[in-house]
Amino acid sequence: MVQDAFTKVVSQADVRGEYLSPGQLDALLGLVRDGNKRIDVVNRISSNASAIVASAARSLFEEQPQLIAPGGNAYTNRRAAACLRDLEIILRYVTYAVFTGDASILEDRALNGLRETYQALGVPGGSVAAGIQKLKEASLAIANDPNGITKGDCSNILSEVAGYFDKAASAVG
Repeated sequence: MVQDAFTKVVSQADVRGEYLSPGQLDALLGLVRDGNKRIDVVNRISSNASAIVASAARSLFEEQPQLIAPGGNAYTNRRAAACLRDLEIILRYVTYAVFTGDASILEDRALNGLRETYQALGVPGGSVAAGIQKLKEASLAIANDPNGITKGDCSNILSEVAGYFDKAASAVG
């Protein structure tokens, strides 16, 4: 069961029979305070998902042209489309994690078993990890644009976004 940060903290305290600590309350208050900025970042990434995935793939294939060369793991339209699909799925789950403030949905629904699946299919995990890093770069560039979003310091949220991408890259690499 996927839980948002609030449900997770409260259910863990309930299991222990404890009240929420001041630190836990402060962390949850921070999520509320940054709620509009969090939503702005998710909207930015979501509304530019196609461009982010295309940019990441283009950059990856420029750096690793062997992937799209005959015999490469992304050679043929079908295989390249599967690569783009996987990058899009990871990007989508990163946005879910950002929205909820919790990595468990990313881990449970997208990353668990992904490395083993790629190994079984002969997909180079290092290349997938590099593609995820390209997603991170493109996403942060779009999310960090200050035009049209809630004013204020977004560095914590952007750091969180980067962390989710790093977690995904590490899971497949």
